[in-house]
Amino acid sequence: MKSYFLLIALLTATFSFAQDTPTPETKKVWTLEDCISYAIENNITIKEASLNKDLADVDYGASKSSRLPNLFGSASQNFSNGNTIDPITSDYVTDQIHSTNLGINSSMTLFQGNQISNEIKKSKLLLDQSILQEDVEKNNIILNILETYLQALYAKESITVAENNLNASETEVARAKARLDAGTIALSDYTEAQSQAATNRYNIIAAKNDYQQYIITLKQLLELTPADELEIDPISENMDVVNLELDKIDIYNKALGILPEIKASELNVAVSEKELDIAKGGYLPTLTLSGSVGSGYTSINDNTFSDQFDVNFNQQLGLSLSIPIFNRNQTKAAVQSATINIEKAQIQKQATEKDLYKRVETAYQNAVSAQEQVLAAEASKVAAEQSYELAQKKYELGALSTTDLVISQNTFTNAQQNYLQAKYLNVLYHQLLQYYQGNAITL
Repeated sequence: MKSYFLLIALLTATFSFAQDTPTPETKKVWTLEDCISYAIENNITIKEASLNKDLADVDYGASKSSRLPNLFGSASQNFSNGNTIDPITSDYVTDQIHSTNLGINSSMTLFQGNQISNEIKKSKLLLDQSILQEDVEKNNIILNILETYLQALYAKESITVAENNLNASETEVARAKARLDAGTIALSDYTEAQSQAATNRYNIIAAKNDYQQYIITLKQLLELTPADELEIDPISENMDVVNLELDKIDIYNKALGILPEIKASELNVAVSEKELDIAKGGYLPTLTLSGSVGSGYTSINDNTFSDQFDVNFNQQLGLSLSIPIFNRNQTKAAVQSATINIEKAQIQKQATEKDLYKRVETAYQNAVSAQEQVLAAEASKVAAEQSYELAQKKYELGALSTTDLVISQNTFTNAQQNYLQAKYLNVLYHQLLQYYQGNAITL
């Protein structure tokens, strides 16, 4: 019976320990989509653009409030001695006077050359422009992540290539040592095999360093800490190819209608035009409505404080018209500056469109070229691999020197690197063309 209870207690403790023991978490592998979505939420450049948008929204709200009347309260307590004028009764007296004034005043601009309305419209345009600028920053981060992600994948595959070459080199060193001991090759052949193995070890180190550098750049784009680990997901081998029948002019025209930097440049022209309208408003008169209520108390009056406040209660309402006649050519200079700024904004818009066309055409030509390079590089890699395999067999039979074997291996290595480079460039430029057409970037 004691053994039975002991067994139950042991099983219970084991089960409880198994429940309390945390299981190791599976290491997260980041896809390109994961990186993009995380960066959009956390990248500080995007956050800064979002704050600029919030500031523009505040400015827009403040401009709309400029239509409203203001309201101020005032209070004063004064003491005078000797010959003076009573501030309440306006009587000329020779005495000590304690006086109190309380009031509320307000004013509202009824007309100011439509400057208030144009300021509101300008603030709305600036708000829309800041929203577009936030989209521009998001797109820039997305493109930077795409490029860095593909560069990291290229470096990661280069590590595999270098490791395979090192394994082959170490096998060749062992074979060369056996042949050296058998006296069938010279010492120089053996040392050449060792040199090739050392070179491949160096290539592994260099490839790993390149990979880590790209990972660091990617982590910074994601705003990850140095302690965070980042493992990226390889892309599918069956990627879509570029449609060679796609017209680059059609891509450019589509990009003109969807990219936020183009719309932002158009709004920049509209903002400059509103600034011209605001400047021209300086030629027109300003009409202001004002009003106030108040009362006061003076010590030379025998009535009580409350009675005087009731008796001295006053109200004022008035209109004032300000007509600009000459302001030292300030309005004229403002109009001229605004006109020049419109021309500058139009030139900037043309420059933005010109830059976009250059980027689209470059991406298109590179995409077409990269697609052809992939096919050529793949054929070259297959041929170089077959040649290297044949060279290894000849080397095993003693029908090939170490130098020729090293040359064959280096040729195969270069062919592999060329294929990897062409493959990832093809993916990069294909995704860029997708971006310019408004399509999502996915791998």
